[in-house]
Amino acid sequence: ATESPRLPWLTVRGDRLVDESGRVVTLTGVGLGGWMNMENFITGHPFTESATRAALRRTLGEEGYARFFDRFLTDFFDEADARFLASIGLNSVRVPFGYRHFEDDARPFELKEEGFARLDRVVRICAEAGLYTILDLHAVPGWQNQHWHSDNPSGRALFWEHPHFQDRVIHLWEALAERYRDRPEVAGYNPLNEPADASGEAIGPFYERLERAIRAIDSRHVLFLDGNRYSSDFSAFTEPFPNTVYTAHDYALPGIAADGVYPGVTRGEFFDRSVVERTFLRRTEFMRRTGTPIWIGEFGPIYTGDPGRDAARVRLLKDQLEIYREHGASWSLWTYKDIGLQGLVYAREDGPYRRRIRPAVEKKIRLGADSWGGVDTHVRHIVGPIEELFEKEFPGFQPYPWGARDYIKTMVRNILLAEPLVDDFARCFAGVTPDEAAELAGCFAFDRCDRRAELIGALRRPVADQQL
Repeated sequence: ATESPRLPWLTVRGDRLVDESGRVVTLTGVGLGGWMNMENFITGHPFTESATRAALRRTLGEEGYARFFDRFLTDFFDEADARFLASIGLNSVRVPFGYRHFEDDARPFELKEEGFARLDRVVRICAEAGLYTILDLHAVPGWQNQHWHSDNPSGRALFWEHPHFQDRVIHLWEALAERYRDRPEVAGYNPLNEPADASGEAIGPFYERLERAIRAIDSRHVLFLDGNRYSSDFSAFTEPFPNTVYTAHDYALPGIAADGVYPGVTRGEFFDRSVVERTFLRRTEFMRRTGTPIWIGEFGPIYTGDPGRDAARVRLLKDQLEIYREHGASWSLWTYKDIGLQGLVYAREDGPYRRRIRPAVEKKIRLGADSWGGVDTHVRHIVGPIEELFEKEFPGFQPYPWGARDYIKTMVRNILLAEPLVDDFARCFAGVTPDEAAELAGCFAFDRCDRRAELIGALRRPVADQQL
């Protein structure tokens, strides 16, 4: 691996992270969602990354497919992006990746160097800008949770039921630990994003096994462990592991609900700063009780395009940042770059990529097929009767993790309607040459993106006076 500039080692001391001189370091950063783990709302495709890649391979051909993704994986995050994040006062990037960059299902346990090389490049780029990286395994074989961001096409989290899948994740993390064990610019390892073990019985033993496997190779890096039920349930943990941070995700309902009001009433519940703080305190109870550091691994509003509503969401974000600062919490905002829903920067609406995919995106919006930021307004006449049927016929049916309504949304909108939309998306690329495919992917380069000024301003102010 190419050498990176050296940043001080970080370690856990009591309830804070400190560097080698004992100075407290509060991690403030972003998640690099959509890069080595593509998500539908971030890059515009429907359904899962795997299905979209297969469709684009058929449409673009092997050369066009390779040119598109080589350019995408380079331009989505490059030196200009890292320098920009450092310029607004941030000091870290959480780097999500899917296992398929490192291993093929047809050849389990055979690791691919190209995945590590792509990770190496971003670790180096960040270090050169003075940014720590946190390595985040976001999608695993068999799917650790029930939703799209683990590349899950089924709604079932089979990872917890099959030791084979767990063995492959242990094997991958042993290789990652071997590769990065002497790299202090990597702040630590976030081994499993938003696990959701419905039984609650497999996650504890798996984390114990994972911790032993990593520590047998690398005793120095910090572990960042997500709780169960999408990093909200910490009952699987008892005594904290050494040099470990337990991570909560802290999405506030008024910032992600389509009808969110802040301050005000969202879905029958009143929200103001005091309620947001109480929610934060509840979600971080385990960390405060055990005297371990707090790292909010994900949070952040969805922006709607409505100026008044979006201004309220920036106010909500500012309140969250203030609460984190008062409680000494580190944080990583979701997400850095996208096509205009959440990112600090986003591919331009009038650019070639977004113009080309617009028909598929408009249809996806109309059908409410995205779980994140999508609404069912135009398919309510389909979804509503199904919800009523379930309430009548299966009143006690509350499937893990979020109950019947989320289950119906996942099955009907995010799978049944989203899967055939993949072909609509791929048809947008019909006739595109390999050169044109590369240029389309280049629309995600920093200098071809627009910036969300109010969001950037909110992030810039809270970190300006921190001692990093």
